[in-house]
Amino acid sequence: MDNGMPTFSQAKCWVVTDGKIGMENQCLGLAVALGLAPAVKRVKLRFPWSVLAPYLKGGLDSAFSPEGDPMVPPWPDLLIATGRQSIPASLLAKRASGGKTFTVQLQDPVISPANFDLVVVPQHDALRGPNVSVTRGALHRVTPAVLQTEAEKLAPLFSTFKPPRIAVLIGGTNAVYKLTSKEMIPLAAQLAQLAKTTGGSLLVTPSRRTGDDNVAILKEALRDVPSYIWDGQGPNPYFALLAHADFIMPTCDSVNMVTEACSTGKPVYVIDLPGGSDKFRRFHAMMQKDGYTRAFKGELVAYSYPPLDDMGTVVGLIREGLRRQDRRST
Repeated sequence: MDNGMPTFSQAKCWVVTDGKIGMENQCLGLAVALGLAPAVKRVKLRFPWSVLAPYLKGGLDSAFSPEGDPMVPPWPDLLIATGRQSIPASLLAKRASGGKTFTVQLQDPVISPANFDLVVVPQHDALRGPNVSVTRGALHRVTPAVLQTEAEKLAPLFSTFKPPRIAVLIGGTNAVYKLTSKEMIPLAAQLAQLAKTTGGSLLVTPSRRTGDDNVAILKEALRDVPSYIWDGQGPNPYFALLAHADFIMPTCDSVNMVTEACSTGKPVYVIDLPGGSDKFRRFHAMMQKDGYTRAFKGELVAYSYPPLDDMGTVVGLIREGLRRQDRRST
């Protein structure tokens, strides 16, 4: 920053969430793309803010439970947040800093975007406004540099698997989709058959939502085909799987997984699950229409597209916003 202010690379940045990994990764990905090393703040709200956020805007200095990280000065130059419980932190930092903290809220905050300096939403959300930046999907931490680094770390393991290497990203039951043994049994059989017909290998990473029973079904079904299933021990090799894959197959329940897969430029076949919502249906329809993904129907055919990259636009908006804020403060 100019005129006696810290340079941009020295800007103090906070990432604020309720600790959910998928949400935190979106914020971290943006901070890293900005070239910043953020302080990660995981917040927990007291009653009544825990129930009434984001609508209850009074007394915010008392809104945070000691079970989470404290929201106290010195306030950051930039605060990147997502999730309902993070909104009181954004509002407090803006107010208590005298407007000097530049606040970026990822995903629809439900309250007016005018409460923040910048709001970033995926295209399938309806929110629009003068300070709303619209992306195709979720922001994330996947970059060519990250993929190369992670690929090299686990090359001795994954390079031994026969191509085509098929990365399978398994989610699980959430608010709108369902993944039980009823769905997993035929899916696991379909994956085993895919390995046989392609002559390739399956590289599978389940999520915390997948569940032990579903993982057990996968292991049993894939025991006779070339496959790797992450056992949940140690760091998740998720990025390495994306890097080594020839095809990527995420389940449809996660916008994050689909978006991250499409940032590689590799063929992405989405596995359908029962359920859904209008937002998810709009997202998947857009991604298929624009040539990023295809629905998995039992076979894989190679195709290509320019890797999905929403990050550059958002980074530019934040840099310009911080420059304007510096000029106003001098």
